[in-house]
Amino acid sequence: MISFIVHGGAWDIPDDLVEAHRAGVRRALVTGWEILSGGGSAVEAVEKAVNSMEDDPTFDAGRGSFVNAIGEIELDASIMNGTTFRAGAIAAVQNIRYPISLARVIMDSSEHILLAGEGAVRFAREHGIEQCSKGDLLVGRELERWTALRKDSKFSTKDAFRKKKPHDTVGAVALDKNGVIVSGTSTGGTPNKYPGRVGDSPLIGCGTYADSTVGGASCTGWGEAIIKVVLAKTVIDMMEYNGGDPNGAGKRAIERLERRADGFGGVIVLSRQGTPAAVFNTPRMARAYRTSEMSSDIVEV
Repeated sequence: MISFIVHGGAWDIPDDLVEAHRAGVRRALVTGWEILSGGGSAVEAVEKAVNSMEDDPTFDAGRGSFVNAIGEIELDASIMNGTTFRAGAIAAVQNIRYPISLARVIMDSSEHILLAGEGAVRFAREHGIEQCSKGDLLVGRELERWTALRKDSKFSTKDAFRKKKPHDTVGAVALDKNGVIVSGTSTGGTPNKYPGRVGDSPLIGCGTYADSTVGGASCTGWGEAIIKVVLAKTVIDMMEYNGGDPNGAGKRAIERLERRADGFGGVIVLSRQGTPAAVFNTPRMARAYRTSEMSSDIVEV
């Protein structure tokens, strides 16, 4: 059994952006599925699928990421192998073309899990990870949005999930032919965030978690609330004790996110049997999935 699911953010996606989101998560799914169906690893499938979305300016990850309060782009990402229990993550990092790839190198080649800021960039240079200029990541849409938000004294990052203001964190969870489950998440954070702000995406247990004996999860949404309920690990714990039902676990965890932390967002989940689920309390969530028992992809926004 092999299985794969990706997400491209959970928020009030406007009608005129639905097709771009649908196309973006479909490309990511196809990228990862070709690797898995060809006998490749879950790690490779997650990394390359997330790379696809980091390349797509539709999403808030890599190219197209939000601009922070001082006009910089700071990136977060994480990846976890649920069989080895190794993980890698980066936080508040600038000028990295593919954040999830740097997180993977940290997982594979470092004694550490999370590197931040200049330290992460130094590690990237030492390990041949592609760097870039801010101009390579910045798109005109985000510069215009940043200019407008600087004039909006009432804007809160929480608004990005319940109003038509974007949040397109991306993620993927894969189960390969060897039974290995891997989860990964990548983001540019929230619009106009304070410099150095770190959300849930690079925090193992909050934005990303994998345990091949239970399942894997990748989250998206208002990071401050997701951190408070340790959402990704909460989903996996609930799934462990509910008989392995990813949809039920996701629903209970999102209900807790909203009830206990007044949070907004979504989560994609795979069980160890390869059953996929996507649960969210925002108006829309971009996601796509496939298993070896399905004849075609499912793409939903």
